[in-house]
Amino acid sequence: MSSDNYNNNNPYLRLTPLPASGISGGSWGEICEMLNRCGKRFEDATRKAECLADNVWHHLRISPRLSDAAMAKIAQGTKVFTEGGYEKVFQQEFHKLAGEKLLKAYACYVSTSSGPVIGTLYISTQRMAFCSDYPLSHYSSSGQQEWVYFKVVMDLDQLRTVNPSANRWNPSEKFIHVVTRDGYEFWFMGFISYDKALKTLTEALRRFPDTSGGLVPV
Repeated sequence: MSSDNYNNNNPYLRLTPLPASGISGGSWGEICEMLNRCGKRFEDATRKAECLADNVWHHLRISPRLSDAAMAKIAQGTKVFTEGGYEKVFQQEFHKLAGEKLLKAYACYVSTSSGPVIGTLYISTQRMAFCSDYPLSHYSSSGQQEWVYFKVVMDLDQLRTVNPSANRWNPSEKFIHVVTRDGYEFWFMGFISYDKALKTLTEALRRFPDTSGGLVPV
């Protein structure tokens, strides 16, 4: 994917290079092995919770390749477990601001010109931030291939509107459309816990009356 697809001088996008040591066949092999071991357990769990199963299936099927989406979630779960929780992952990826507190983290996708990117949306008392669950292949303007984490970082007081919406023909497809004060737009979709994510974001925005006024109720 070209730099134009990812950057386009958008001040809210960040591409974080993956350290060379992070691209190893062994690590991805371990993820695949873990995925195979967890497969039956996952099937048993989803049969016991039909609603959750539907949400997980909807979340995974948005990806162009189901296997890639499943591996991404395993990779993210492994990362969260290794680092000691979402709070520490958030600190590592985005460096918490003074007085900032992470509220919740939600699995979802963000829409890009190259297609949906699977990842995790972090909602804090000061920001909403998205990070892809695994590194993506990226080609710089010079044509050199790099592996990067795709990130979106926005201060809550810089948001103009936050609009929940749904596909008219398929109501289960729900989105959160975010517009910044300087006119940049982002679409988040494929949430496993859409209602909870929207509630957390709504509550966080109450600290910023000018922004929360632009949130349209579902």
